[in-house]
Amino acid sequence: MTRSLGGTELKRLHRGWRRRNESRLALLLDGVQNPFNVGAIMRTAAAYSVEHIWMVGAPSPDDTKVNKTALGSQKFLTWTMCETTAEAITSIRAKGYRIIGVELAEEAAPLHLTDLRGDVCLALGHEDRGLSKELLADNDALAYIPQLGRIGSLNVGTAAAIACYEARRTGWTAEVSADPGTGSSLT
Repeated sequence: MTRSLGGTELKRLHRGWRRRNESRLALLLDGVQNPFNVGAIMRTAAAYSVEHIWMVGAPSPDDTKVNKTALGSQKFLTWTMCETTAEAITSIRAKGYRIIGVELAEEAAPLHLTDLRGDVCLALGHEDRGLSKELLADNDALAYIPQLGRIGSLNVGTAAAIACYEARRTGWTAEVSADPGTGSSLT
C-alpha cells in the first residue's frame, strides 16, 4: 500500500533533487504590490532554493500580511528592497545573473522554449500592469507561460511558481532513470 513520505524521507528526497542542480536562481519582483502574492512567492522561492529576491515597490517581507502566506519561509531567503527598477537591474547583473522577464509581451517566447540554463533571475511584474517599461526594455529574454483555457493570464504568485519550477527542471539532467531521492524509476 502506498503512503505519504515522512519528514526524514522528504528531506532525503529533496536533498537528492537539490544535488542535481548547480545553477543559481533569483527573483525580481517589479512592482508586485499585493502582500499575499509576495508571501506566496516567498514560500515558492524557499521551496525552489531561490538564492536572492530583489523587490521594487513591493511590501516588506516582514509585513504581517506577507507572513500570512509566506508562513515563515523568509528565514530561508535573502532579499534586497530597491528604490528603482534600474537599481535592481544593476545589482542583479553585478551578481552575474541573466534577467528573464516573465510577461505576456510581443517578443516573449514560450517559457519551456526559453534558455533558462545557468544563473537566471526571473522578473515578475505588477498584478495588473505587468513588468515596468524599463524592465521590458532591459532584459536578456522575455518568456510567457502558455495557457489553454479561456482565462488570459495567471495570478503572479502562480506564474512565479510555474516559472521557478521550469527554471529548476531545466537544470535537472534528462538522462536520469531513477528518482534521486527514492531510487524509484522515473521511466
